[in-house]
Amino acid sequence: MNYCKRIVVLIFLFLSEKNLSQIQLPVSSNIQSSYAKGTRSPDGKPGKNYWQNKAYYNIAVNFNPDNRKLSGTVEIQYFNNSPDTLKEIWFKLYPNLYKKGSIQLQKIDSSDLTDGVRIENIKINGQDSNVNKPVIDGTNMALPVDPILPKQITFFTITYSYTLNKTSHIRTGEIEPGADFVAYFFPRVAVYDDVDGWNKFPYNGTQEFYNDFCHFFVSVTVPVNYIVWATGNHTNRREVFNEKYVDRIDLAEKSDSVVKIIDAEDLQNGNITNPQNTTWKFEADNVTDFAFATSDHYLWQSTSLIVDPAFKRRVRVDAAFNPKHKSFFNVIGYARKTVEKMSYVFPKYPFPYPHESVFDGLDQMEYPMMVNDNPLENKAEDVELTDHEIFHTMFPFYMGINETKYGWMDEGWATIGEWLLSPMIDTSIEDGYGMMAYERAANTEADPPVITPTTELTGIAMFNNSYPKPALGYLFVKDLLGDELFTKALHYYINEWNGKHPMPYDFFNCMNEGSGINLNWFWKRWFFDNGAPNLAITDVHKKGKEYAAVIEMKGTKPVPVDLTVFFDDSTHIFLHRNISAWEYGNKAISIPFTSAKIVKKLVLGSLHIPDSDKSDNVYNMK
Repeated sequence: MNYCKRIVVLIFLFLSEKNLSQIQLPVSSNIQSSYAKGTRSPDGKPGKNYWQNKAYYNIAVNFNPDNRKLSGTVEIQYFNNSPDTLKEIWFKLYPNLYKKGSIQLQKIDSSDLTDGVRIENIKINGQDSNVNKPVIDGTNMALPVDPILPKQITFFTITYSYTLNKTSHIRTGEIEPGADFVAYFFPRVAVYDDVDGWNKFPYNGTQEFYNDFCHFFVSVTVPVNYIVWATGNHTNRREVFNEKYVDRIDLAEKSDSVVKIIDAEDLQNGNITNPQNTTWKFEADNVTDFAFATSDHYLWQSTSLIVDPAFKRRVRVDAAFNPKHKSFFNVIGYARKTVEKMSYVFPKYPFPYPHESVFDGLDQMEYPMMVNDNPLENKAEDVELTDHEIFHTMFPFYMGINETKYGWMDEGWATIGEWLLSPMIDTSIEDGYGMMAYERAANTEADPPVITPTTELTGIAMFNNSYPKPALGYLFVKDLLGDELFTKALHYYINEWNGKHPMPYDFFNCMNEGSGINLNWFWKRWFFDNGAPNLAITDVHKKGKEYAAVIEMKGTKPVPVDLTVFFDDSTHIFLHRNISAWEYGNKAISIPFTSAKIVKKLVLGSLHIPDSDKSDNVYNMK
């Protein structure tokens, strides 16, 4: 290279690096307002004025599995930690998804349509709210109140009832006679946050949830012989179980082996529970939701493991299931390994809650310390479903993500967790969940930017933007930074925002700050911009034993380069470049390699590298 050309290249690189450091992500006005108010900060940390509201819930319900009637009272101690005076309180009545006339984006059998949640009485600070009449619109309930001042505590008591769904099992409902998964079963105060104010988005059966971190005291009364599994710690097990079952649970909480808490013989003999006390009590602190499940004929297996050696803290892992579902006998092992790998490998963060219960249901849905999973016949699918749903423990439950608006901030993490953990649990698994769906939709009208609020999406666009696309973004950054630095950055984000409500910019900025590397060039192109991934092998230069494969970026989304070189003796070599190959906007790179063998062909791609047009991914040597 002559002197003049070298100067031009150096100037170009200098300007590219300078421009790279100045790349700013497009920031919406509500986020800019949070910076101005000091509730959030551009470095990703919660601002000096950050706040979030919370509540203490004391819930007592009766549930009759025969007619699926749930009735009860919820006492709410609500803390207005905001700087705002609240003149109305918004509640979520999630069972009203099944109310006649509600917005429903999932198919619901007409037999499951009801009159919704019946609000029998509301008291505010101990007084009947005869003047303050609630306005119920689908799953939202707005209650006018006397002004609630900043830092003021208000008490609500709501008596209510509804009928649990039976046929249209959307995340909750009757599984079969004698088994039910009961979620979203109580009126709760909606989130009021520093970015959007009240969360007024209705629940329509597709988008997921956004709840505050709260403290729960829950009592569930069921018929005799029914067992209850739930979020939180079981505080009266000695009152509802006969002694030998308490001993088995105690053993499981100390044992690395699987303990059969309830087996087929126990079910046949009966005498498992105390007929004189059928009220089960639980307590959970600093969680965003509470769910329970109940059955009179399920087996129960349990084990535990140390997740934090420094404190010798153990987590109990349960599987409760119908013995007819043979695949569920293996779920306890998959669940235990998931908790282990999460704690020690990825995200390499001690599992934060005291137990995790996988319940044999009709869905594929996560709750704090609970999973509602359907039985599957394929082992790989069993593993993938188990680790995916348990991985949600970190996102959105330990991190209070607004799933309703930003599904990618939790489902994307569960997807990369599934991709990485499944082969660790079973080495025969190659998990490419969602990859084909994304490749088919890439660069079509059904392929908006990931940052698009989930509330504006349906169908394949909602799926891709929630699952594979963000997971790929996380995976590519992990590849770029390397495991150690990526883990450091991710832990920085987790430590800053666990127990709080992170928004997308908090994540992006924390990863930049935690890694010490400005990744805005990638965040913008992968999460904010339109376009598709599309690489091609356009040429191969050969000079003696020296080769150079020319890889062109025909699309606009930066992806790693995985290149396999096949030789005429049936051997091959694998060459890799991470996304930094495209950092400065270049449209082609050259990948050199040396070999005395005869090259037959070169092939681009691997399981987790999408390509919207694979017709130019194979180069046959002449």
